[in-house]
Amino acid sequence: MSEKSNTTKQESRISMLINRCIGIWNYCTSGVWNDSRKTWQVNLLKTINLSVSSFLSHDLQSRACALTYRTLLALVPALALLLAIGRGFGLQQILQDQLIKYFPSQHTVLNAAFGFVDSYLKEASGGVFVGIGIVFLLWTLISLLSSVEDCFNNIWQIVRGRLFWRKVTDYLAIFLILPVIMICASGLQLFMTTSLKTLLPYDFIDSALPVLLDCLSIVLTWLFFAGSYMLIPNTKVKPIPAIIAGVAVGSAYQILQWLFVSGQMYVAKYNAIYGSFSFLPLLLLWLQLVWLFTLIGGVLCYASQNISEYNFSEKINRISTNYRLQIAIVIMGIISKRFYEEKQPVSASEISQTYAIPINLVRPLVAKLNAAKLVNYLQSDDNDLTNHPLQPALEITDLTVGEVADRLFNTGESGFIEEFNSRFPEVSAIASKYLNIMKTSSDTPIIRLMETEIPSSQPTGNQTTLTSKS
Repeated sequence: MSEKSNTTKQESRISMLINRCIGIWNYCTSGVWNDSRKTWQVNLLKTINLSVSSFLSHDLQSRACALTYRTLLALVPALALLLAIGRGFGLQQILQDQLIKYFPSQHTVLNAAFGFVDSYLKEASGGVFVGIGIVFLLWTLISLLSSVEDCFNNIWQIVRGRLFWRKVTDYLAIFLILPVIMICASGLQLFMTTSLKTLLPYDFIDSALPVLLDCLSIVLTWLFFAGSYMLIPNTKVKPIPAIIAGVAVGSAYQILQWLFVSGQMYVAKYNAIYGSFSFLPLLLLWLQLVWLFTLIGGVLCYASQNISEYNFSEKINRISTNYRLQIAIVIMGIISKRFYEEKQPVSASEISQTYAIPINLVRPLVAKLNAAKLVNYLQSDDNDLTNHPLQPALEITDLTVGEVADRLFNTGESGFIEEFNSRFPEVSAIASKYLNIMKTSSDTPIIRLMETEIPSSQPTGNQTTLTSKS
């Protein structure tokens, strides 16, 4: 009996352990989005969850391959433009040294590219490189940066990119300013080295300076990636998520550089296969990994800033029509009341934050109200409509709840199925009668609707916001 009892207890413990593991897995994969706590542990788990799902859904590997191809296409034209500007100031050699310093794992590629660039510029000075050549050079550069922007906009789910002429001016400005920054960085490094030796004439400074400069290089790499995540997407990116992603990707980039530099001595066998082109497979692999890390950083930045957009995502997908209508009427009431009281208009994101309504529910409902000609978006410098202020699109003094509901129900395409009304006349009559009764019976003015608003406290613990069973 004792052996049977011990076996039963052991099976019970194993079953409890399995159920506990399943519960943890379900919480980590889906249940965490129903947890309204804002602790750093919950936010970290949501960020990891969203990063993994975005990585799998955005097909980053294929996008990294496309960017690798465009980078190869734009490599020589980009170097030609940089070195041509440097040659104009008599600083071409400094730029070449800086490029080799920034990309030590690709010194073979850069030396070969410098030879191509010299031929490129000689042909330009000889008069052969005219018209079509200049257009091709500029097109390859603009096309590369435009592709990078499209990838970032896709990650951020931005439909509308920059205008073409703004792309041309912004991207050309980048390539014109970049060589100046590189030259200034070289001068700054020399100035810092000389100044520190003068101010601190100690023996340990000579050995500490290389470490200090290496740390400075790492910090500049972090800032470069953070700035890219803030400036390239055609939307407003907050500094903190960009810095988090910049530090993560910048560190990964430095590790990748070290691996390629230290591992090149072990790939001598490629010389026997590719001969003088042995650097090509390594270059392709390096570019592929760099772009993949860069896009992963974009996903991490997006996930860090937008974890609140995915709260209650499963419940919102199954939300009832009744509950959706209630929230839409509340949003219309908030906008109307603020307009009536001559207060500053609010945006969809502000409504979400103030009333603890998930933004991925507020955004489509505001779009529905706009389509029903109930609210208008005011002009804003932000390209994301979520941050545009909102105001009523019609006279609200006599606007009732029933009229709002009627407009919402009747907005959209209808009557496009042939002979539907003639085949089902009774259904059409009942539906029209129901909508008419709802419109006439709900005669509460929309501006009075929010007078009974009860201030709510922030949810705590595992308490959720969407608890209605409508």
